[in-house]
Amino acid sequence: MSDYPSTPRRKDKHTKHPDPVNTSTPSKSKFDIVQNALMSPFGGKNNDTPHRKSKSTNILEDLAPAIMTPKMMAHASTVNARGGGGNRQRLLPAGSSHSLDFATLGRAPMRLSLGTRRISSRDLEIVEATDELLEQEIPEADTSVSLLRGFSATIPSSEANKSRRRQLRHVDLPRLGGSKGRGLLTGPGDDLADEAESVVSEDDVVIIDPSSKRKGKGKLVPKRKRESLSAAKFLGTDELKRQSHEIMKDKENLHVRRRLINHEIAEITHKIESLDAILQDLEHDLIRIQEEELELDDEYAGVQERLEFERHGSDRGRDQSVPSRTSKRRRGPAFLPSEHDQLPPGVAFMTLESHIAPIVSLDFSEPYGTLVSTSTSQDPQPRVWDLMSASEIGRLRGHQGAVRCVQVEDQLCLTGGEDGDVRLWDLRKVDDDDEGELVELSEIIEEDEEGHAAPTNGVHSPTRESPSKDVCTRVLQGHTKRITSLYFDDECLVTGASDKTLRQWDLSTGQCVMTMDILWAMNHSSLPAPAFGGNADEDFVGGLQFWGYGLVSGSADGAVRMWDMRTGQNHRTLVGHTAPISCLQFDELHIVTGSRDKTIRIWDLRTGGTLQTLKYDFPVNDLQFDSRKVIAATEGDSGVKIFNRTSGQQSTITMNGHSEPVQRLRFMDRYLVTGGREGTVKVWSL
Repeated sequence: MSDYPSTPRRKDKHTKHPDPVNTSTPSKSKFDIVQNALMSPFGGKNNDTPHRKSKSTNILEDLAPAIMTPKMMAHASTVNARGGGGNRQRLLPAGSSHSLDFATLGRAPMRLSLGTRRISSRDLEIVEATDELLEQEIPEADTSVSLLRGFSATIPSSEANKSRRRQLRHVDLPRLGGSKGRGLLTGPGDDLADEAESVVSEDDVVIIDPSSKRKGKGKLVPKRKRESLSAAKFLGTDELKRQSHEIMKDKENLHVRRRLINHEIAEITHKIESLDAILQDLEHDLIRIQEEELELDDEYAGVQERLEFERHGSDRGRDQSVPSRTSKRRRGPAFLPSEHDQLPPGVAFMTLESHIAPIVSLDFSEPYGTLVSTSTSQDPQPRVWDLMSASEIGRLRGHQGAVRCVQVEDQLCLTGGEDGDVRLWDLRKVDDDDEGELVELSEIIEEDEEGHAAPTNGVHSPTRESPSKDVCTRVLQGHTKRITSLYFDDECLVTGASDKTLRQWDLSTGQCVMTMDILWAMNHSSLPAPAFGGNADEDFVGGLQFWGYGLVSGSADGAVRMWDMRTGQNHRTLVGHTAPISCLQFDELHIVTGSRDKTIRIWDLRTGGTLQTLKYDFPVNDLQFDSRKVIAATEGDSGVKIFNRTSGQQSTITMNGHSEPVQRLRFMDRYLVTGGREGTVKVWSL
């Protein structure tokens, strides 16, 4: 059965050569219907010409793949099945020809689709969620200006009403100020032009009293009294109401423009904030890059030192009691177990409890190595700890009084005590049952005629029955008061004491090779010596360090002195602190000092000037720094202060830390050890 019933073909009156054979046509296919509908506007009345047919066919061939979709075919079939042949006439507008235009063809499927719309799953979801949607709070209306309203308020035509009102207030005058008015440019012939001007309307002229008299040569002199220019105009009620409405509309337009400008300002402000955030992130990335570069520099220096150490390691045939290098000069990352990377930074993950008095000094050989900590005279025996197992190995017995300073390198330890002695310890021989007696050193002992041993050159070494268990290998005597600071590197040791002297020792022989008098340097200095407190005799030398032949010391007078260890002369003094110096450290470029005046100063080693001053709320007890950070402990704070040298930011770590102020600290790479006033030792991950 055909989808489209056959209909008699209408004869075209304009056809010149009708075909007598095709008086009736068979049923048309869907393709023919669409072709006739689409091509009729192009063909018109002469659509049977060969030229137009070929052009229509070409256009149809291009459009057919896009138009003859399954949905289009289904609509056409539905229309034909419901309405039969009359449906085509219903699509045609009344009084139109048999051809369909594009607009009609585009509207027909839309009209049909609206009437046969199917319910989608989205509609069902909305129906099911009706109660939930009704319970939702309705958001506040958007106060932003619509696009159409903003356009209407900003286009140039919005000023038309204002211009019209301004023109209505204009009053036409023959000439402002007369033909010879001051400030008006006049040219020849202007008077004639004025006489030739037509008279303006009566509503716009200035009324002059005709009774005015003429003076002189026929000049008309008006009276001083005249009407106001505003009285010459009569606008009317309707015009005034119109102007009132226009003024209100103009005010509304100004309000809209103000809101638009405020909105633009808010957008620009938001963009600026976003750009500032992006800039801050980029600056942080740059800081991280700088820190990574510094870390790589340290790692490279550490690799070079390790290469030199391993290259000459086989040639070393020295005594194990003498250090080969110092850990304080070690560069680059330390060797850490893999579990250390899993620890959160800034948290104390280990606590060592044994002391019953505040920690005075501490030092360790390497991360998870050997630690030595000392306390006050209430607990004078230094403790030796195994940081890997967090256990106490033993104690160092021998000093008469408390130990004020300590330095550890590998398995060698040096301590300086209140008795004025410096002792060297072999930490490999420390155990719980060791009494810490002194070992006999035959190479530095001289026997008298009676066979009794006598120490020489300030080296004390009494005998012992079982020297294999001896922990203290040497005693250096020479200071008359307590030793408050010491530093050794390779075979050289420098100590500072409350007797106001610095002594240089040769560890290979145990002899004091040079004494540097701080009082003599103070008296012969051209700089005024700062005043210091009454407790200066107890801790006169707060810190010292040397590298090569350069020695730096900080004393209780607040001065930082630089010494030449070859001559023992003080060749430079840095003045800036106003209280005793409690700690110091330096590298190739900078000296960092901490003082009781609550400041840390970073000095330029080349110029001697202060580069930066870090201020705190309490006096500084101890510090240590590397190329990226400065870590400090203050008197009244239980946290550890960290200053980022790259970004300039300061932070404090307190997580699982001390309950009382931190007294001493040492760190290496990402491994930090601190001692508090409560007598505990904490190990941190940085």
